[in-house]
Amino acid sequence: MRVIFNEEMKAVADDLDRMAQDVRKAINGAGDALMNADIDKAQAVIDGDIEIDALESSIVDQCVRLLAKQNPVATDLRVVVSTLRLASTFERMGDLARHIAEAARRAYPQNALPDEARETFAQMVEFLRNTADRIVDMLADRDTKIAENIILDDDKLDQLHHHTFELVLSDQWQGTKQQLIDVVLIGRFLERLGDHAVSAARRVVYIVSGFDPSKDPGRDEDTPVVEL
Repeated sequence: MRVIFNEEMKAVADDLDRMAQDVRKAINGAGDALMNADIDKAQAVIDGDIEIDALESSIVDQCVRLLAKQNPVATDLRVVVSTLRLASTFERMGDLARHIAEAARRAYPQNALPDEARETFAQMVEFLRNTADRIVDMLADRDTKIAENIILDDDKLDQLHHHTFELVLSDQWQGTKQQLIDVVLIGRFLERLGDHAVSAARRVVYIVSGFDPSKDPGRDEDTPVVEL
């Protein structure tokens, strides 16, 4: 029975790795669509979200069967339940990337962002490109050091997100009403992608160590979440 459980869990882990890679592709594509008014990239992200949703459904089904048939306990139970939550997190990240792509497609052939906002959003997009790469590596190796860095670096994205509000509230704002709406909404979508990346990182820490950093009220945000 143990051999069967390990084989089935390996299949689930492979699907979760594929899901993380698809989310990375969606984030990169949405960033290209947004910054370059690239309608083809936007449509590819929108169409590709179906695959991410299908992978989540498959992972959920496999995990439910594992819970029902194998009755896992201790560490195995922690891994199965955490895998369910990771799949849900990645599905939401795919949805957010799709929302950004839809905003870029709606504005085409114009850019959804006014000139004064482009530098801030370029930094946010680049930050999330790097985060998406780290998520894939973190998941493949169950690397808690990468997870720790994702958690600690999120403040940088939050600061950029706050700057988007400063832009639209400035007396120098010259964008249209639609661009104002897009800046606020897309900024929120990008910030939420970062939040979900942190959630995934915390979940990996929990899988590896049994410690949930989100439930440590005494931990300062600048303190490492796990000693390595």
